[in-house]
Parts: sequence; structure tokens; C-alpha cells
Amino acid sequence: MISKRFFGRTPSGEDVYIYDIENSKIKLSVMEFGAAVISLYAPDREGGACDIVCGYDDLDSYIEGDGYQGAVVGRWANRINKGKFTLDGVEYSLYCNNGENHLHGGKTGFSHRVWKSEITGECSVRFSYLSPDGEEEYPGNLSVCVEYVLSDDKISLKYSAQSDKNTIINLTNHTYFNLSGFDSGKVFDHELKVRAHSYLPTDEGLIPTGEIRSVENTPFDFRVPKTIGRDFDLSNRDLMLAGGYDHCLVFEDTEKSEPEIEVYEKKSGRGMRVYTNQPCVHFYTGNFLVNKKYPFKGNYPQSPQNAFCLETEIMPDSMNHEGFTNPVLKAGERYERETSFEFYVK
Repeated sequence: MISKRFFGRTPSGEDVYIYDIENSKIKLSVMEFGAAVISLYAPDREGGACDIVCGYDDLDSYIEGDGYQGAVVGRWANRINKGKFTLDGVEYSLYCNNGENHLHGGKTGFSHRVWKSEITGECSVRFSYLSPDGEEEYPGNLSVCVEYVLSDDKISLKYSAQSDKNTIINLTNHTYFNLSGFDSGKVFDHELKVRAHSYLPTDEGLIPTGEIRSVENTPFDFRVPKTIGRDFDLSNRDLMLAGGYDHCLVFEDTEKSEPEIEVYEKKSGRGMRVYTNQPCVHFYTGNFLVNKKYPFKGNYPQSPQNAFCLETEIMPDSMNHEGFTNPVLKAGERYERETSFEFYVK
């Protein structure tokens, strides 16, 4: 079942609508601004449901606040060193909105655009956006779509894109999860398993150094389930530079029929399995959730480590490192990625 409702109007006069997508198990709300997830109700072991994603009560907070709450980010998710890359012999200089680096699409990325929308099924909605050649200094007219599909206990995000010029692309969703409820405090007791054999160390600006390092004997080893908080305070250079987890984990090259990620919160009994055809996940523990001016829904204050993101994507700054994932979408070729979140209780 799907219903549509008005949410607000942007300063430029664009109306923004919310779609509530609901079945017998899950209620998901997504909006046209940023093609963003704004609420997600999933059951606990007692059969009760609560909202397990962060977000704001009003459109102005999504426009003016920070953190990319629930949004689809692009053209390039994550960071690009000094906003520079070379493609087909041409150097491009992007807007640097994260210190001296480019982050999540620049000054006005996909997270802050109003997407067109259409209902595509009983429990599915597609958002589309045409990013013109030169927007944020990226090359090519890029047509991009993201479809949210709710089926039983699973939410699937299906991404597709096509460009008329060679360009770079890296799309992901930036939802902040707390499986005990977005307003329930720290996520340190969540158990996390990630089928990742390596991670990317970074410099002080959280740009990958170029090394692909084994997770063996590091805080980034989640191959056996452990709580997010278990190794959080270890004296580790990478953790200290980021103020917590804010790192790309590289999946093992194995069959994709298994979930790449699993999270479990024992108090509520909620669990979440993540399936994806992306090669990596950027695991982020909300270390910069500090903006007191923009509290979350119900006036709940922002606080570091009160939520986590699982940003399935390719490697950050790929275009500037040999041996990293291929960032190029060639003219006329089709970009297709999918990530699914499956919920369970035990």
C-alpha cells in the first residue's frame, strides 16, 4: 500500500511530497527531496514497532541541516582528494565542501535536489533526476533513477544511471540506523558482522592513503560478529583520526547469495541483513552528529555514535589510486547497482 502527502516547499518554490509505503511488517517513508528515507518502522520481538532511522520533522531542517540524513548521495558518494580527478586527459576541479576535499557530490549534490517521482507498483516508488553536463563541474548529462521496493520484510534500493559522456559515478544511500530506535542512545551494543577482508586506511582528511590493508588484528575486523563498541576506544591511528569508524571495508570476493553485512540489537531482538552487488561498504558511526541547531524528530538531540550508516559503494577517491575500484561510467553504458535491507527478529 502506498499513500502520498505534502511535506513542504523549497525556497525556490518546488513542492516536496512524501510516499508512505507499507505492508503487514514494515512502514517506510521516503521523500522527493534527496530521494531520502525519512522514517522506517520495523517490528521488535514483542511485535511492537518503532522508527529506527534518524531524520527531521520538517523540510527546512533537511535543506539547512547537515549529515545527509537518509538521502541518496552523488554523483560521487564519499570523498575526492582536493576535489580533483583526471578523465580522458582532462583535469576536473570540483567544489570542496569538506575542508580541502570534495564530499558526497559537492555544494549541492543529489541529496539536496528535488527528484521526480512515480509509483511503480503496489509497494514501490521510483525517483529520477537529470544532472546536467557541468553540474558541480562533473562531465556529462547524467540520468539517474533510484527505486525503493518493499517486499515482505525487505527493502530494496535499485540504482540505475546513464550518461552521454564518460563520467564518474558512485551512488549510495546515507540512512542512519539505530535498531533499538533512533532516539534510544548509543549503538555500541549492536552486534555487527561484515564479510570484509580488508579496509582502507586514511590520512588526516579521511582520504584513503592508497593502501588496501588486511583487517586481521585490527578494530576493523568484523568477520566474526562483535559489538560496535568492543574495539571503539582502542588506541588505533585510523580510529583516532576519524573519531570512530568512518572507513571503507572491502568485501570478500565470494558468492553474493549471502548477506555481506548483518546487524543485531539484542534488547529489541531486531536484526538487519544487507545484500548488495557493490564491492564495499563505508561504515560510519555518526561521529559528526553534533549539530545542536537541528535536532532530530521529536526534538531528539543529535549526538555522536547514536546511529550508524552502511553506505554500500565503491572505494572513495578511486580515480586517484591505482588498484582501486573502477569509477568510470562510459558514455551510453548503463550503471546498475542494488542494495537490500532485510529485517528479522529473534
